[in-house]
Amino acid sequence: MRVSRFYLDAPLQAGEQQLEGDLAHYIGRVLRLAPGAPIQIFNGSGQEWPGEIVEVSKRLVRVRLDSPRAGLAESPLRVHLGQAMSRGERMDWAIQKAVELGACEITPLFTERCEVKLQGDRAEKRQAHWQQIAVSACEQSGRSVVPTIHAPLPLDTWLGDLQADLKLVLHHRTEHSLASLARPATLALLIGPEGGLSGDEIERAQTAGFKPACFGPRVMRTETAPVAALAVAQYLWGDF
Repeated sequence: MRVSRFYLDAPLQAGEQQLEGDLAHYIGRVLRLAPGAPIQIFNGSGQEWPGEIVEVSKRLVRVRLDSPRAGLAESPLRVHLGQAMSRGERMDWAIQKAVELGACEITPLFTERCEVKLQGDRAEKRQAHWQQIAVSACEQSGRSVVPTIHAPLPLDTWLGDLQADLKLVLHHRTEHSLASLARPATLALLIGPEGGLSGDEIERAQTAGFKPACFGPRVMRTETAPVAALAVAQYLWGDF
C-alpha cells in the first residue's frame, strides 16, 4: 500500500497530533483518506514520523504518530541552482524538477534577457508559491529536508555572494569536459533565461569563478537545462 507523505512546519513528537487548515482539508476532502490509513509526516528536520489517521472531520484531522526515524539521506553533493526566471509554469516546472533531483538551494535570477518583472508584494508571493512547490516536490520524491527557495536576486548580486567548490555556467558553445573536473562537495549551477545569457553576463560569471559547461550539442530550453545539468552532476559526483 502506498503511504502518503505530508509536510508540517511544526515540532513533531510521537503520540497524537491534530492537523488543521489546508493540510487537514487536503487529507480529508481532497485525498479522502479515512481513519486507519497509514501516513508519514516530516517537518524538514531530516526525520520522518510514521503513523496513521485516527479521525477525520470537516475542520481537522487527528493522527497518531510513532517514534521518528531517519528520513531519506540527502545527496553528498550540495547544489545551489541559480535559475533565470521564466514565465508561467516553466519556472514552476524547473523548481519542481530541481528539487526532485536533489538541489539544496534555488535562487531565481533577474538577467538581461529575463522578461519577468517582480518586486514588492508580488515578488514575496511568488517566492512563497515556489517554496510550496518545493514542499510538494519533497512530499512526492521522499526527501525529508526541504530546499530553500531564496528571494529573487539580480545576477550580479548572486555572483558576488556565492560560495561553492565548483561553479558552472551552462554554455552550449564550449567543449569543456565535466568528467575531467575534480569531485566537488558543493556545486553552483547557473542557468540562463529564454534566449540565453548575454556574452557580457557569461564573462562576468567567469570572472566570478564560473567554468563554462556544455551538456551535449543541442540547445535546451531554460526549464530543461537544470534537469539535464542536475542529472549529470548527480551521476558524476552525487548519489545516482
